Amino acid sequence: MSKVAVLGGGRSSEHEVSLRSAASVADGLRSAGHEVVPVHLTREGAWTTDDGRTVTLTPGAGLLDCDVAFPVLHGPFGEDGAVQGLLELLDVPYVGAPVLGSAVCMDKLISKDLMAAAGIPQVDYEAVQAADWDADRDAVLERVAGLGLPVWVKPSRLGSSVGIAPAHTADEVAPAIEGALRHDARVIVEAAATGIEAETAVLGSGAAPEVSEVGQIVLTSDDPDAWYDYEAKYTPGGMELRVPAPISDTAKATLREIAARAFTLSCVEGLARVDFFVDGETVLLNELNTLPGFTETSVYGKLWEASGVAYPDLVSRLVELAAERFARERAHAF
Repeated sequence: MSKVAVLGGGRSSEHEVSLRSAASVADGLRSAGHEVVPVHLTREGAWTTDDGRTVTLTPGAGLLDCDVAFPVLHGPFGEDGAVQGLLELLDVPYVGAPVLGSAVCMDKLISKDLMAAAGIPQVDYEAVQAADWDADRDAVLERVAGLGLPVWVKPSRLGSSVGIAPAHTADEVAPAIEGALRHDARVIVEAAATGIEAETAVLGSGAAPEVSEVGQIVLTSDDPDAWYDYEAKYTPGGMELRVPAPISDTAKATLREIAARAFTLSCVEGLARVDFFVDGETVLLNELNTLPGFTETSVYGKLWEASGVAYPDLVSRLVELAAERFARERAHAF
């Protein structure tokens, strides 16, 4: 069994969610027989141990004498490639996507452009750059109007629905863009999609990913305008995951095939939750999340549980995959 540094917290708005996910991962690893070393990343960016000591980070010297690092960090500075690059410099194996895959999937516009180039079906979208908005917002609005209504306006590089706003009327589009630009200089505006929201979980290497059963996201709110926002995701009882999703075998096969292909195209390793819209036989990719919520009741873990993989076995397998990838990559000549 391995000695695993579990990283939780971080600088993003998802700090508290990360701490809960990290605690669940640590419990799962202990149940599987691993030794766990918790590492807390403060909101200011400091790394500390359980007893409050500052962690000294020295390039090439590993991390606290651990065999593997398990970053359970959501949002900027956690799943965008920044921490992954630091772990590369420390020369320690780590769970999850490498620097490139993390950065690609964190940036919705880059990810959408990559999937479009590969011919993967997804909702229509437009990019809004802060410089273009400041120079000629009327031209931007005219371009965005081609998507129809309603639209969804999102910061390109945030997670967990932070900064996202729906615009149901033309008058709501500009304020939604302004709101998203407060979070990011790059904004994506997406056309609405019909059908149900479905998700699957991917596990493995980019060369041979395994795909879980498919689940449907069902909101429990009685509000007809409710959507899968931060509160719905992280408030107990805010959503229900129905597994298997009520879709046809053909749609399920298509969805799972797209999930595996998108995982590989995005240079992701280890894990990802892949989100879709499904309407009859039409399957549209929404996005990949390389470090999804990771409590035992989060969607990623529940999908694998429904597929026959218990939570301790899941987190243990991710540690094994990290060590395998490290050995494979360090065998290359640099």
